[in-house]
Amino acid sequence: MLVPSRFTHRLLPVLAVVLASTLSTGTVAAQTPAPETGTGWSQPDTLRIAKEIQKKLGGLANYSVFDWITFGFHDKTVVLKGYASRPILKTEAGNAIKGIPGVEGVDNQIEVLPYSMMDDRIRGAVYNRIYTQPALRRYNAYQGTNRQAIAPGPSIARMAGGITADPPMGFNAIHIIVENGNVALYGVVDSESDAAIADMQAKSTPGTFSVENYLMVPPKPPKADKKK
Repeated sequence: MLVPSRFTHRLLPVLAVVLASTLSTGTVAAQTPAPETGTGWSQPDTLRIAKEIQKKLGGLANYSVFDWITFGFHDKTVVLKGYASRPILKTEAGNAIKGIPGVEGVDNQIEVLPYSMMDDRIRGAVYNRIYTQPALRRYNAYQGTNRQAIAPGPSIARMAGGITADPPMGFNAIHIIVENGNVALYGVVDSESDAAIADMQAKSTPGTFSVENYLMVPPKPPKADKKK
């Protein structure tokens, strides 16, 4: 499995129904196509803007495995939701969307997680338990513990135990959200068994109060009928 380079790929569920509708209807031939349901844009513009938003959010330098951002549309406004482990990410995400042609407003509903040394410890521990599992290592660009995934060199934040301020680098398919000891897993994995393994590892991490598993498994394409 090829692992994308840092910040080049983000798992951002985006108006699946809208995009599926756009792809299934083929080329829109009308000179003045009707606005897509729920937006003030045509289908081509909706698809263009969605792709541009994905690109902008995927390039945010402060977006890490401990954050999760999704977006939707309301009229010509982009609605951002999700969780940011640092306030700067919420600000950067909102600013990144504002300059996209056609976007008239940004409703930034991203929740900034409270700073907590306990939550930071849990983030690091859950990260290690999930990404050192043989079945899940391929979902981690660095395929090791958070110590191996963090850039080398001295770090005041790391020495103080603040993994939020110095998160693991590179692509991580399974995002780990921690708030007051409660853990939520987001992302896309290849199978239900992988999702179950990640869930089990998170639940077995000392100090966690609860675990919600929101990992998604994409549907497999139907098998082509064999010609007799």
